[in-house]
Amino acid sequence: MNRRLAALANAHGVSTWYEDWRHRRVEVAPETVVGVLGLLGVDATSPAAVADALTAARAVDRAALPATVVLTHGTGRALPGPGAVTLEDGGRRAVDGELPADLPLGWHRLACADREATLVVVPRRLPVPPRTWGWMLQLYALTSERSWGMGDLGDLADFTGWAGATGAGLVLLNPLHAVGPAHPVAASPYSPASRRFVNPLYLRVSDTAAYRAADPATRAVVDALRPDRGDLIDYDEVWAAKRHALELLHPYAHPVDLAADPALTTFATWCALAERHGNDWRAWPAELHQPDAPAVAEQRRQLADRVVFHAWLQHLCDEQLDAVTAAARAAGMPVGVVHDLAVGIDPGGADGWQLADVLAQGVRVGAPPDDFNQLGQDWGLAAWRPDRLADTGYAAYRDMLRRTLRHAGGLRVDHVAGLWRLWWVPPGAGAAEGTYVRYDAEAMLGILALEAHRAGAVVVGEDLGTVQPAVTRGLRGRNILGSTVLWFARDDDGGFVPPARWPRNALATISTHDLPTAPGFLTGEHVRVRDELKLLSTDVAVERARAVAEREQLLAMLRAEALLPDAGGPAGAVPQAGAGAHDPAAQGSAPLSDGAGEPARPDDGEVVVAMHAALAASPTRLLGVSLYDVLGEVRQPNMPGTVDEYPNWRLPLPATVAQIRADPRVARVVELLTAARPRSPRPAED
Repeated sequence: MNRRLAALANAHGVSTWYEDWRHRRVEVAPETVVGVLGLLGVDATSPAAVADALTAARAVDRAALPATVVLTHGTGRALPGPGAVTLEDGGRRAVDGELPADLPLGWHRLACADREATLVVVPRRLPVPPRTWGWMLQLYALTSERSWGMGDLGDLADFTGWAGATGAGLVLLNPLHAVGPAHPVAASPYSPASRRFVNPLYLRVSDTAAYRAADPATRAVVDALRPDRGDLIDYDEVWAAKRHALELLHPYAHPVDLAADPALTTFATWCALAERHGNDWRAWPAELHQPDAPAVAEQRRQLADRVVFHAWLQHLCDEQLDAVTAAARAAGMPVGVVHDLAVGIDPGGADGWQLADVLAQGVRVGAPPDDFNQLGQDWGLAAWRPDRLADTGYAAYRDMLRRTLRHAGGLRVDHVAGLWRLWWVPPGAGAAEGTYVRYDAEAMLGILALEAHRAGAVVVGEDLGTVQPAVTRGLRGRNILGSTVLWFARDDDGGFVPPARWPRNALATISTHDLPTAPGFLTGEHVRVRDELKLLSTDVAVERARAVAEREQLLAMLRAEALLPDAGGPAGAVPQAGAGAHDPAAQGSAPLSDGAGEPARPDDGEVVVAMHAALAASPTRLLGVSLYDVLGEVRQPNMPGTVDEYPNWRLPLPATVAQIRADPRVARVVELLTAARPRSPRPAED
């Protein structure tokens, strides 16, 4: 690559090479670097343009006050001259050439050398999280006799109260981010229209004040709209029914003060426009592409009833999430509800429209090629522009975190390595034809820690796969937990690492939503279904043999740790199948087998219990248990590499809330984990 182009890329945080999953150096194509620089507003399309841009980059005064200064509490920082700090509470402090170490945490303003900057004082570290366990839920999958075709916030409140009363310290959810209101309704919780607002699909209609205030005839009409639980979740059917019901109830609602929350008003305006023009604002008439355009103001006036309606839905979401938080507190949960923050947004959605000034227009976030995805990954998500975030004082990032954390006892950050760098794919390029763009990790991580500290929330970073050492050090230094998954806890020979050797500062789980469930792994369902969907890169016999070997390696580790008997299971073993459990035989799957003459095969239900015993035996601070695993479900929630070929995000749990409470398999796992993680208060910061 041309040296000047490489120097220009480095000046703007664009990588010209990276280390792949095999630790080999991979050079990035010059055209990719040029394309990504263009997304950052840097013209590198000709040698003259590169020379001019490099001259401009080198002319920047590095000693000058930057637009945003992030200061760790208890440390100082030299300044280019005397100045003054206007504190968040309105107080004012003079500074003489250096920021003092005793400035309070918070968002302040700094004036120095004829310039002003945002000053963010962030905590050195978060309090040490408690040692506890809890349930991992795909909320849409948790149903009851009162829910409408999918799980809702009423189900969550009921489940959370029961879980806390039986010893659980947390409930970890899938993202509840908002999706577009027009049909078809997006199923994936990881491609949201907005990460700042909540998906009203999760509302329980009958738990609203408007439903209680409605006359009996209206309530009867609303009740009749309730869709039945199906084999798969039909989001379009559920949304059509709930929207109709809520429209009938809206006249009974208290008025919404739009002036109190301009961001909500703009989001509700996008929803009203999306109902008329579709969920992708980029396909709207050009005069509607800017939220502050005169045509948008006129449309807001014409659609005033719909704007108020969508703002009301968000107020209902807040009320019902408050009820969930109250249930967690009443049950004495040391953590409570842990929300999930998706790595990005649908660029055509509400945040893509409202926050366009701080997003890289046209970029698609993904991941480079690896052993499992040899063509790379294109997630189709929008990305922050690091330079624009800094120029605007990270306000959009801060506000997103605040809105997510106000109902959270914890936050899981998907692809937490994205706080350091993200894989950008420029327009017209394939997933493998991208490169990494650097972010200011000190700012991104520090602001996350500040907002979590203020919310009293635990933070978990999803750091699976190949991550840079700086990510691991950064998380550990802030008391932010990483993620440990049983499937990935392997030694150099592929064997399973004993749980005693798992890292302490982590959330430990058996699997994730993108991996086989415990019963699916034991029966080989993950091989069968990937073969059926043509997702295997090798012969199915080879994959099945590998699955058999991995199963035996797992059993060997469990036996070596005295977590599983040598053969069979003890009396009273947890039954493998239960009411409503999916039957792998019905899908053409059969349990893995090494053939005749093998040792007595342990009961799969007993192996699942032993796997949870492995979690309990680990030193990790938080343990996460999936109901899919405990209830015998062999199908995983999401199958990477598919869209409509597999029912991603549409699989309900094989038991209702009431059945879960009464299930002996659930009771046994609860007893096991509660004994290993007895309830204790959160320790003070160390």
